Amino acid sequence: MLFIAAARAVLGFPSKLLRKLYDWTLHWAKTPQAQVALFIIAFIESSFFPIPPDVLLIAMVIVQRAKWFHYALISTIGSVLGALFGYFIGWSLFETFGKMILSFYHLEKQFEIVGRMYADNALIAVFSAAFTPIPYKVFTIAAGLFKISIPTLIVASILGRAGRFFLVSGLLRLFGDKISSLIEKYFDLISILFVAGIIGGYVTIKYLAH
Repeated sequence: MLFIAAARAVLGFPSKLLRKLYDWTLHWAKTPQAQVALFIIAFIESSFFPIPPDVLLIAMVIVQRAKWFHYALISTIGSVLGALFGYFIGWSLFETFGKMILSFYHLEKQFEIVGRMYADNALIAVFSAAFTPIPYKVFTIAAGLFKISIPTLIVASILGRAGRFFLVSGLLRLFGDKISSLIEKYFDLISILFVAGIIGGYVTIKYLAH
């Protein structure tokens, strides 16, 4: 259901505005401030910005493949710190800023689902959102509202975001711009299958433990 909500959020977003934001994000790759922009976009995407940092990350790695690790690290650090900002919004600003963000993306109803996911396993829930197309900002804001453990949020965010960004930049380092279009086109499907495998493994271990 969260994947459906993500799709609805994208479909409900004004297409012209979304395209402008996409182009605005991408243009930073050609500027001297590209690394700073990558950090900032990774930071704000974790709480309210609609365009993922992957867009800029891909463009930057294609231009300078030798810096793939550096760029992935910037994306990861910015995104994890942004997750903490999202946590702060849910913890102390939910009635104002938090509700406004959720209303803008039409994701208010997903909070109950996220709460149940946190009750089952907060680490898996945050990791899944950090790595896949599930709207990560819903989980970071909900983490503050439901007061999940901050260390859990940080660890899961590092695992999910580092896994995502280093996978993208690493593949680009190995295969160059020939694979960039394939990553942009099929990343959502690849990430969903990967997380399905992770969760399947967790369920299997839990079942065997009984």
